[in-house]
This record gives sequence, C-alpha cells and structure tokens, in this order.
Amino acid sequence: MRSKTENIAGCFLGLAIGDALGVPVEFKSRATLKVDPVTEMIGYGVWDQPSGTWSDDSSLAFCLAESLLHGYDLNDIAQRSARWMQGGYWSAHGDVFDIGGTTRVALSRILEGEDARFSGETEERSNGNGSLMKIAPASLYFANQRDAELYTSIKAISSITHAHFRSVFGCFIFSIYIGELLKGAEKNIALKNTAVRARDFARKQTFNEREVALFIRILEGMIPSLREEEIYSGGYVIHTLEASIWCLLTTTSYKDAVLKAVNLGDDTDTTACVTGALAGLYYGYSSIPFQWCELVARKSDIIKLANSFQDCLQKKIFA
Repeated sequence: MRSKTENIAGCFLGLAIGDALGVPVEFKSRATLKVDPVTEMIGYGVWDQPSGTWSDDSSLAFCLAESLLHGYDLNDIAQRSARWMQGGYWSAHGDVFDIGGTTRVALSRILEGEDARFSGETEERSNGNGSLMKIAPASLYFANQRDAELYTSIKAISSITHAHFRSVFGCFIFSIYIGELLKGAEKNIALKNTAVRARDFARKQTFNEREVALFIRILEGMIPSLREEEIYSGGYVIHTLEASIWCLLTTTSYKDAVLKAVNLGDDTDTTACVTGALAGLYYGYSSIPFQWCELVARKSDIIKLANSFQDCLQKKIFA
C-alpha cells in the first residue's frame, strides 16, 4: 500500500468544496433534490451566500488543523474555535452565518473561561454531527497512534463540543477509517479493517453495549449493500457517518461522491463536507473539478494550510 500523505490538499479542499456545494441547498428534502439536483457549484440559496462559500464545518476543521501545526494543545484548539464563533476567524468571508446549537453552547463556555476538558455537552440529545464534521485533521494527525491512544485523543477533541459517547465513538470510527485510507488501503478494505479494529477495541472496554450496537451497520460491514432509502442524511452523528462512508463506497470519483452526498438532502453541507474529506484524501487534489477549486473561497489559504499540515504529518510519520 502506498501512503496518501500527498493527498492532504485533496482532503482539505475536498471537505471545503463539499461543504460549499451543500450550503445553498441545506435543509432541502431529498424529494426536492430528486426533481432539481445539484450538479455544479451554485450560490446564494438558503443562506444567501456567493458560490464557493463554506460553513462552520470547514471553519472548525481548519481551526483544528492550524492548531495541530503547533502541537496538540486542547485549550488552543478550543480557543481558535471560539475565535471563529466570536469574530469569524477562519471563516469563508469573515462572518459566521451557521452554527449548531451544541457547538454554540460549548464554545460560549470556552469564551467564559471554561477549560476545554469540561466544555462539551454530554446529554444524549446533543449527538449532532458537529464534532464529526471537523475531526478529519485530528484523524490524520493521530493516524499512527494505537487504537487506545487514538480513542483518547479523539475523545478529548470531540468533547470540546460533543462529549456524549455516541459522538465520540462516531468520531473514533471515522478516524480509524480515514487513517486506513491515509495508509493507502482500498476503500472497501479500509472499511473492513475499520470494523474489525473498532469492534475489537469496543469489546476490550466497558462501553455500554446498547450504545455500541447503534453502530452495527458499520461494525458489521453492512454499509456498502444498503439502498439509498436506507441511508439518512439529517444532522445526527451516526447518520452522517454512515452516509459519508456510503457515498464514498458507492461511487468512483470525488465529484460523484460529493454530489451524491449533497443530493441526499437535509444536512447537505455537513454530509458533503465529511464525504469530501474522505473522497479528497482517497482520490487526491487532481480529482477535484478545476472549476470548483477556482470558485471555492480562500483557495490559496486552504492549500497553504494543507501543505503545512502535510509537512507536519510527514515529519510525524517518519520521526
């Protein structure tokens, strides 16, 4: 297997472009998009933003990536994220037009002086996809850790905003999967490896078995065989995790994967953002349509960040 560390720009641009494709049609139903599907980058729509505008999903991923360039510091990650909410730091155009309720509550605590270890929401109802959407840089950064260490690292970062087990375990599974892709595994083999690793890790822990069972469609390798009507695309963390992997596995290109994600409807920007991170890493920067790259906001800043992150990652891997 050949490592895909050279595909970090694809991953970072891929998540931002997926996000931007979904922003104008967020909350539109699948039935509506069946009639009038997204086929290209469009603007305005639901949030009245110009084409190429990405949302909180990408902003928080880039805050995380930038922080990790300076080493792993949980409070620094939280502070950069709070700066985004407060003043549009690492936003597409300098303002914040979309933010999830759980993220808002948690980052407000950070701004009030709360330690990042204790800022996240722990209730069952707080299992939106707000930590999954941003976690890709950490998944890459910690890809060489053993599963126990990986779980600890990912849990801490997810828990800045989303501290319930379901959100944490969803981010952990995603991180295993993206790590397998980074190491060069074929996408279906990567899922099989992910399922084995996550199942084995869960068995060794004292996790609530009913919680773990909620992830059965991934842990038992069912995702590739599911029909579209069995895939859900709202803001629930498990649904976004399943949908993003399904979109990657049932298509053969970056473009088809993210368009499939957007046209599932509902939480279009996040489903396509998470799918875009996977597909961009898997297929690489050159696979992303040129016109989408030219339209996406802050393209040069994203590439600069990605290149710095790639250098950082290679130093970690070969250290």
